[in-house]
Amino acid sequence: MTRSSTDALHTLGDFIRWSASRFQVAGLHYGHGTDNALDEAAALVLGSLHLPPDLHSVYFGCALTADERALLFERIDQRVTQRRPVPYILGEAWFCGLAFGVDEQVLIPRSPIAELIESGFAPWVDPDRLARIADVGTGSGCIAIAAALALPEVEVDALDNAPAALVRASDNAARHGVAERVHVQDSDLLDAIAPEPVLDLIVTNPPYVDAAAMAALPPEYRHEPRDALAAGNDGLDAVRRLLPQAAERLTDQGMLIVEIGHGADTFEAAFPELPVTWLEFERGGQGVFAVDASTLRSAFTAR
Repeated sequence: MTRSSTDALHTLGDFIRWSASRFQVAGLHYGHGTDNALDEAAALVLGSLHLPPDLHSVYFGCALTADERALLFERIDQRVTQRRPVPYILGEAWFCGLAFGVDEQVLIPRSPIAELIESGFAPWVDPDRLARIADVGTGSGCIAIAAALALPEVEVDALDNAPAALVRASDNAARHGVAERVHVQDSDLLDAIAPEPVLDLIVTNPPYVDAAAMAALPPEYRHEPRDALAAGNDGLDAVRRLLPQAAERLTDQGMLIVEIGHGADTFEAAFPELPVTWLEFERGGQGVFAVDASTLRSAFTAR
């Protein structure tokens, strides 16, 4: 990058266009909130300057200060040379219309479960009958916190066994004013919850990346914590342990919702006698299933 090549960059629009071109040439991988170079550039530039992601284009002609330009040059270079995802560069990610603090110790929020939260998990459960929810593998706490805000009468257990994730989830719960109802706990899957029917809903985005996919991950995903992604040869290590735990802890009308990404075929081959419902999403996303308490108990409590 030469001085002459950047001297002409003065406005928001200049930096969005220029960084998008750099991203395209560098062949970056997207998937942490955007799916193309232009949206990625806008997210980085606007986020770095503390501007809203839906800023009206009339402001794109606004000139930047020397300090702002220097900051953007540094962050654009990070995205290209280090392949760091934009949310880690900014220290913030968006989920369910909410901002969450993130760093390389937690996954970047991107689950399609956001759509379920927005509807109060209906029709899979009756929102009015929910009293206690568990979010297993809470990471940044995004699912637990968004659920607590969408369901103001519900208590939420935010469970994780990574110390850094517990700190981050606690900070985010305080940030959104739900620390009294989001109970962040150190737990290996559901171990911290007594094995008795106390949970009306269990939601989880557990590790589910199989060994082959882990070996082929783009550099951007290698900035995320490996333990939050890798789940053995077939990607089902965490799910195999979770299913019988959930069977013991769900109330009679309870429901388990699990995201396993591209592992649907592998899951069905591993559990051919466990009928689950694969959910569809208006805004995209796949590999999320729902299964009720009675089905889980029939499959696991006699084993």
